[in-house]
Amino acid sequence: MFEGFSGHRLEHQGVELHARCGGTGPPLLLLHGHPQTSAMWHRVAPALAGRFSVVAMDLRGYGDSARPEADPEHAAHSKRTMAADAVALMASLGHQRFDVCAHDRVAHRLALDAPERVRRMMLLDIAPTLAMYEGTTEAFARAYWHWFLLIQPAPLPERWIDADPVFYLRSVMGRRHAGLAAFDPEALAEYERCIRRPGSARSICEDYRASAGIDLEHDRVDRAAGRRVECPLRVLWAAHGTVGACFDVLATWRAAARDPSGRAVDCGHYIAEERPAELLAEIDAFFNEE
Repeated sequence: MFEGFSGHRLEHQGVELHARCGGTGPPLLLLHGHPQTSAMWHRVAPALAGRFSVVAMDLRGYGDSARPEADPEHAAHSKRTMAADAVALMASLGHQRFDVCAHDRVAHRLALDAPERVRRMMLLDIAPTLAMYEGTTEAFARAYWHWFLLIQPAPLPERWIDADPVFYLRSVMGRRHAGLAAFDPEALAEYERCIRRPGSARSICEDYRASAGIDLEHDRVDRAAGRRVECPLRVLWAAHGTVGACFDVLATWRAAARDPSGRAVDCGHYIAEERPAELLAEIDAFFNEE
């Protein structure tokens, strides 16, 4: 799926991180979302490698990166810790300043904690986590049921996932607009392989416990201090997705970023796999702006 790419590994804060790297040109960091891996970029990364130095990272707890142990504050899986991983990984490849395209909330924290590192940022079908929790409705809770399952105290959700991790993954991904038909069989097999790795259920749950705990604390501190995303921000959301249906996406980002722009894409949640050509055109246009 990633012809011409090579694997890169780095140990950061005692956790081994993995990324797929390829291409030449300005550095572009790609961040996946839950419950996927860096393989989610397989339909766009090879094309991007013709004009960017592409780094598709597996976040800690996912893909071929290590699964940290749990801790009482869930700090090992906080978005702040994951953002620091990304900075360290890019620095290890010689990239001190870079662009980011992300299907995950880690990028939002990265732009806040390390603004000097991020030149421009594109986000796919996400709104600020704090805004989504504060604006939760019945419709949102029903569609994003996993947000509320995974934050339950251990070991309830871990045991539920570990009983059949592939069933869990297919339930999360297959219930969205395009169903499982949106995914290449090879990519789906990769997601299934990685979620079977020991410790995956623990990391998945800790990721979301952090999102509903320590991450919200960090977000509230930033909001109170008036900190926001200062780099140019482009947001794409799914026309047939929950985020766009339950939130005014651009309005939430205007409260959290200096000058966001964006639009809906005629697809479901998994934009990079459902509309790769459209995403490539957006990436080329946005990251080539001065």
